[in-house]
Amino acid sequence: MKRIDDVLGYSDLKIFQDSQFFSFSLDSIILANYSHIRLRDRNIVDLCSGNCVVPLILSKRCDCSIDAVEIQNKLCLLANQSISINNLNNRINLFCMDIKDFSNDSSHLNSYDLVLCNPPYFKNNENSTKNISYEKMIARHEILITLDDVCKSASRILKDNGNFCMVHRCDRLMDVITSFRKYNLEPKRIKFVYENLNKECFLFLIEGQKCGNVGLKIDKPLIMYHEDGSMTEEYKRLQNEVIL
Repeated sequence: MKRIDDVLGYSDLKIFQDSQFFSFSLDSIILANYSHIRLRDRNIVDLCSGNCVVPLILSKRCDCSIDAVEIQNKLCLLANQSISINNLNNRINLFCMDIKDFSNDSSHLNSYDLVLCNPPYFKNNENSTKNISYEKMIARHEILITLDDVCKSASRILKDNGNFCMVHRCDRLMDVITSFRKYNLEPKRIKFVYENLNKECFLFLIEGQKCGNVGLKIDKPLIMYHEDGSMTEEYKRLQNEVIL
């Protein structure tokens, strides 16, 4: 069933969602806020964009041109409705296609300053897909795209010294770092995300630079809740409008 929701932390941003698909979550919110947008960055693209929540938030953080790539037609219809209702047709351009094909288009090669992606987290042989719709399987499992495909595509479309920012599960950390370096994306920053200090890290954010020099910075972790269950100040800030 289709509905219109507020984007977390942005009271003036509306987004169309449908229970047939995954709704946007913390992953996308922290990805959109974690990415570093440099003054010289003018061209940005979000891969595996879903219903375009990341580009919607980025439109508040910069005045850059923002592209989005999503393979599922029905999700693209939702995304275009969200773009229109927020009057962002002149800022966000959605491509309904496979990111592998997008990156193979010569017009996109070496053309982006910043690439972002919240990719499928699970390999095809991981976790049961029972009782999950095919649309949700595509978003969650590497059925149509693999981690290597994502990193290869990002590297192809990035300019030299452009940045690639991704969110992923902690149990795939070494896979992500290996794939980054395989495609000349040098890891520069990592931030780990914890529900609280008594639980294991469950997400991480990573930013790599195409043709970048070696040198990795581990950022202060994001801890969502105190031991008493109250939200930390940093997590509260994620739920308040941030315009840089």
